[in-house]
Amino acid sequence: MLTGQQYKDSLRDGRATYFEGERIDDLPAHPLLGQTVDYTAETYDKFYNPAPDAVSPLLAVPRSADDLRALLPLLNEAGMMAHVTSSSIQTLKTVAGRMTDVKPEYLERMQIYIEESQKSDIRITQCITDAKGNRSKSPGAQDDPDAYVRVVSRQRDGIVIRGAKLHITGASFGHDLMTIPTKSMKPGEEDYSVACMVPVNAEGVRIINTTYAPRHEDARTFPISGKYHYPEGFVIFDDVFVPHERVFLDGETSYAAVFAHSLGLWERLGGLSEFVSEADHLVGFAQLVAEANGTAGISHIKEKISEMMIQATLIRASLEAAISNCSIGPDGAAFPNELFVNAGKFYGAANYNTMVRHLHDIAGGAVLTAPAPADFENEEVGDLARKYMSTGNDVDGEYRSKLMYAIRDLTADSYGGWKAVTNLQAGGGLYAQRIVTRRHYDLDEAKRGALAIAGLSEHDAP
Repeated sequence: MLTGQQYKDSLRDGRATYFEGERIDDLPAHPLLGQTVDYTAETYDKFYNPAPDAVSPLLAVPRSADDLRALLPLLNEAGMMAHVTSSSIQTLKTVAGRMTDVKPEYLERMQIYIEESQKSDIRITQCITDAKGNRSKSPGAQDDPDAYVRVVSRQRDGIVIRGAKLHITGASFGHDLMTIPTKSMKPGEEDYSVACMVPVNAEGVRIINTTYAPRHEDARTFPISGKYHYPEGFVIFDDVFVPHERVFLDGETSYAAVFAHSLGLWERLGGLSEFVSEADHLVGFAQLVAEANGTAGISHIKEKISEMMIQATLIRASLEAAISNCSIGPDGAAFPNELFVNAGKFYGAANYNTMVRHLHDIAGGAVLTAPAPADFENEEVGDLARKYMSTGNDVDGEYRSKLMYAIRDLTADSYGGWKAVTNLQAGGGLYAQRIVTRRHYDLDEAKRGALAIAGLSEHDAP
């Protein structure tokens, strides 16, 4: 296993990563991106085991519902890089159980890769969403054939790929890029049916970073994003060579969608797990700010918080149902129930904005206008700011302002905007969850039940 310092040192490997127009040659030393490195290094140290054969629990393959239930809190504690690494490993396990009548070397390569990544304690990010070009056209019909990542050359010892993958959280901060098709492919699109593992520092890989991290000297008004932020990567593959042992699919169009569907399962499980914590945080902030405002006993405030509690409880119930109804694959790996994962992820994402709206309505305009910490420290206005931000003898004005900072940072600033979009789009948009839910819902049984209470039989139905 790696220590935090070893993780930092591993990022000084010549990777081509860019931020706001400049190439960053030393990620750990960068004043902004280095914060992400530091946080990830801390999680390495937190789970470090010096035993020579130790494997991080974050990279373990669950074998039961209890394993799944135990793994998710660890991933939430360890942060985004642990989440995307775990979901990458679980995706390969899921794919291996779903691919039949395919080259056996693909399955062997995936298993070897899983074992090697566990031993080396690396971090993996998933590259799935292509540039896509004109969304109304298929990959093979684009004006620019590179709109989807494709194989441009097949050589004796490997392949060469070209294209770009967008919205890749933490791409610059891992070691490998799991590059897979974003959708199903049809005959004639063999070059786009490619799945492989690409080192971040491979020649031809370039990553452009964006981030919601605050650009303020005093980060105290950003209690969440000032400490925890993960940049998004715009990953470019400019004729990147990938050796055969790292290629898991090359040309088999019928299996292109298997990778996307398998990743979607684990990404949505991770999203659902995070929704559970986020929903409870929103409820907690709503109650705290209502108490600080002196409005906790007002009926419409109580009703809003009660509705938020119900939404939080249903999200948690979906997660528990997904885990408790897991299935076991042919090699003993556990997979969450797809129906409950997708229905729960849809419900959480579809209702997130309602919960935030209730929180803003309860908190009031001070979410945006509360004086900054430095204002409270100012000799001329500090006491006055504290006096007028107070709502009673037992509510300190600075305490109430700190609640407002957290609510604004979480829901109404750069990080809040990132949350609003990624809650919908991570793991596929709401439409994707509708499709999978419909596929796994027992509609025939629902129809039979409806016919029965109507006094009809299946023979009566057209």
